[in-house]
Amino acid sequence: MELPDWVPEGVEVTVPNAARMYDYALGGYHNFAVDREFVDRAEKAVPGARAVGHANRAFVGRSVRWLVANGVRQFLDIGSGIPTLGNVHEVAQHAAPDAKVMYVDIDPVAVAHSQAILAGNPLADVIRADVRGPGDILYHPDVTRLLDFSQPVAVLLNAVLHFVPDSDDPATILTQIREAIVRDSYIAMTHATDVQELKEETEEIRELYKRTPTSVHFRSREQVLDLLTGMDLVEPGIVPVTDWHPDPEAWDDPPQPGILAVVGRKP
Repeated sequence: MELPDWVPEGVEVTVPNAARMYDYALGGYHNFAVDREFVDRAEKAVPGARAVGHANRAFVGRSVRWLVANGVRQFLDIGSGIPTLGNVHEVAQHAAPDAKVMYVDIDPVAVAHSQAILAGNPLADVIRADVRGPGDILYHPDVTRLLDFSQPVAVLLNAVLHFVPDSDDPATILTQIREAIVRDSYIAMTHATDVQELKEETEEIRELYKRTPTSVHFRSREQVLDLLTGMDLVEPGIVPVTDWHPDPEAWDDPPQPGILAVVGRKP
């Protein structure tokens, strides 16, 4: 099989990948047939599944703009995925040209493409690392070179922790991140949740993801709140992703009760 020249050596192309599936759902082209087949299957099983990706991306933009408006100039985006329109550095640096952004992803395609689009941008960089090893991220020399952890940092964990099972202790991951950041730093997160009105759809998605290397783990609002122990929640708290500081111009976007969004500040 001949691969495009943007594919790094050794990339597994026979099983679907979360970052590449998200890229396809958003209209990107850094994905393979197996990723497209998975997303199409999910859309058929749960009509509107693609809209979840767009709602999550819209929250990223709204939350980053809010964070910049509240004085944040440093961003650590863990599980950043494959760059597409409305990236964190584009949004942040449009609002504040001095904003610094460090991307982190485990997928080599996401990292390679990030490196390509960030070439020549001294205030943004990317590393390949796993959210399950926060110490490897927080103390990585490229991260500490770009970001000053003696100053406030916004850590973004969008659509990533629901791929971390309880056996990998997501609470400890969050604790390590919280302890590494200073007062007035933030953690922004989106996370899949299991709601009664979507029980059938949730089960369909859960079964589909069992066929991938990253099964999905739905958590309740209370469980997401527990992950943010020690953080003060920014209003309106933990809400469906479309309800967090909604854009008045997007009033007709379909609600997404199956994805929660929250921003917490370290007091």
